[in-house]
Amino acid sequence: MKLINKIKHEFLLVLPPTIFFFISFLLLATTRNLIEREYGIPLTGLGVAVMGALIVGKVVLVVDKLSLMNKFAGKPLLCGIAWKSGIYFLATFVVRYAEHVFPLLREGGDILEAHRHLLEKIVWPHFWIIQMWLAVLFFLYCLLRELVQIIGRDKLIYLFWSGMPVTAEAE
Repeated sequence: MKLINKIKHEFLLVLPPTIFFFISFLLLATTRNLIEREYGIPLTGLGVAVMGALIVGKVVLVVDKLSLMNKFAGKPLLCGIAWKSGIYFLATFVVRYAEHVFPLLREGGDILEAHRHLLEKIVWPHFWIIQMWLAVLFFLYCLLRELVQIIGRDKLIYLFWSGMPVTAEAE
């Protein structure tokens, strides 16, 4: 029974970031497809969004366990949100860059040769458009998560869906 409760707990922890990033990655895939359609590049989408969301959902939970994530506890909310967003942005930059380098390593050669070939081959404007999307989406994710922690899930849902502001009397 403890194992089932642990699995349920982990599932409920991974669910919010996975849903958020599934929607986010669908937006990213749509953006990429619209850009690549202009150049006649084959389209991808739903599968990439699902896999990306599952990976990022779990990575967010793992990275959140690192002590450096709470470096700005007790400071203004914006500091912590910007810090966490920056760490996630840096992590996605490294992962996305590695995603492009590893196939080149399989073709043969060493890491420096793969890196040099990638610098010649990659379409940097496309790479940076996706990174900009990710920066905004990670900031939004961190903002919403911090608000949930401070205000509370139920109150935040009420604020977003009731159409009525919460006042001191309503509390």
